[in-house]
Amino acid sequence: MRKLNYGEVVNVIQTFIRERVVDAGVSGVVIGISGGVDSATTAYLAVKALGKDKVLGLIMPYRHNVDVEDARLVCSSLGIECREICIKSIVDSFVEQLGFQPDKRSLGNIMARTRMILLYAHANSRNYLVLGTSNRSELLTGYFTKWGDGASDYAPLINLYKTEVWEIAKLIGVPERIIEKKPTAGLWEGQTDEDELGISYRLLDEILWRLIDLKMPKERISSEINVPIGKIEYVENLIRKSEHKRRLPVGPSF
Repeated sequence: MRKLNYGEVVNVIQTFIRERVVDAGVSGVVIGISGGVDSATTAYLAVKALGKDKVLGLIMPYRHNVDVEDARLVCSSLGIECREICIKSIVDSFVEQLGFQPDKRSLGNIMARTRMILLYAHANSRNYLVLGTSNRSELLTGYFTKWGDGASDYAPLINLYKTEVWEIAKLIGVPERIIEKKPTAGLWEGQTDEDELGISYRLLDEILWRLIDLKMPKERISSEINVPIGKIEYVENLIRKSEHKRRLPVGPSF
């Protein structure tokens, strides 16, 4: 993987957040706190940049689980204002109006888009920006809900791979139990990111960095990190299939 000066990265992100808040003429930021390392890291960086009084955390579970406890830990550790909204009744009311029972992936997308609506409602009411929590690994593979957790005003971690977010989290004091636990979007019981992606983040990032940043041929990547070329083609396919998620809608030219 690339070698970053993580102390310098932290300073760059803090400056980025401060400048965007000033440029937009807003009073602060709102962040969806999931209990995972990405949202925790974003919240810690935002507090470093703006102070705790300008950061609002929203905890938006569908059901109570350990992630809720971890999200509360983030908010209490930082001393930020925190609101907890159970989205179950909102999501269930959407489902009732559909006329069919969505599969678990579609239901997960409804959850993510419900959270987006709540984040923007709070942002609008307070003259805040929504800070997203997506990282580069998720962006490149399309591992996010379009117009859901992929929707934000700014995303401070968007150019950091997941493995780099872990290093930043360690540096700025994110609780160890949050850093060490298996990443999950919390969309259904037992769901984990790596199971859904079909690859570990550490291997994924090694492939993405070489494939996207270094533009290395697949054969060389396979040889260099000792993985079957089929695994690299699998990642390449994730990137290709999710291209539409990384741009605004387009149409034909006339």
